[in-house]
Amino acid sequence: MSLHLVAQLDQLEDAAPRVFTVAGRSIGLIKSNGNVYAVRNICPHKAAPVCRGTFRGTMLPSDPGTFVFGMDDRVLQCPWHGWEFDLSTGRTLCGHGNKKLTLYPVTVKDGAVYVDL
Repeated sequence: MSLHLVAQLDQLEDAAPRVFTVAGRSIGLIKSNGNVYAVRNICPHKAAPVCRGTFRGTMLPSDPGTFVFGMDDRVLQCPWHGWEFDLSTGRTLCGHGNKKLTLYPVTVKDGAVYVDL
């Protein structure tokens, strides 16, 4: 694995995925709550460009008749079939435990964002 300079931190808007080509791979960077996530721009369900989806929260398990929204700015939703993924783990929230996004380590130094591929 090696570090690749991908962007400047000020190029990223909060909670707005931005796609870059890094070492021939489509990588999405998402800045949220002081963190920067790097995700391979391929949904493990049907290979959709997952970073074109929405980034928000989701409905959480709750009592009947109660709706609880949570995980604000941690859930990436695929634009094709609506699968949701937790960006802290890459795992799907759709009940298919073996499906997960490919996440890459991110380093932010002196305002520059590096991804380790």
